[in-house]
Amino acid sequence: MTTYTTIDSPLGELLLVGEDSTPEGVALASLSMPGQRNTPAVRQTWRRDDSAFAEAARQISAYFAGQLTRFELELADSGTEFQRHVWRALEEIPYGTTTTYGELAERLDVPRAEVRALGAAIGANPLLLVRPCHRVIGADGSMRGYAGGVERKVRLLTHEGALQPMLTGV
Repeated sequence: MTTYTTIDSPLGELLLVGEDSTPEGVALASLSMPGQRNTPAVRQTWRRDDSAFAEAARQISAYFAGQLTRFELELADSGTEFQRHVWRALEEIPYGTTTTYGELAERLDVPRAEVRALGAAIGANPLLLVRPCHRVIGADGSMRGYAGGVERKVRLLTHEGALQPMLTGV
């Protein structure tokens, strides 16, 4: 059974989707933002259950309040073996830091010719925020490749202290 809820956040309303697949209840399968590429659409066969996502909502609120730096949630198993390998590496990028696509490829022993596959795996991450793909940036420091939008990527990295707030009107 697919279960879902929505929660408000500083980035807009987040859609959380889970699969009833664990003895404890729902395993989080997707966390998406409004306007995100490839965001799932709520289906009539899905069941809304806000209480099933109480712990996820608590952790997300704590993250945005600056009280949580690492999510500890039951996650649904999805993706190819390569995607799961890349996603595990994303989970190891510390809060408040960034890495580049090239550095991540080197850490994972991904040949230079396959860096595009690495980027595609990062782009296929169904758990934005929880699995911090926003911490991967271009080698030149550029912000690109975030399914939730570059503006949100900048906001998340600024929130985490990896970027300095932009001064406007100066």
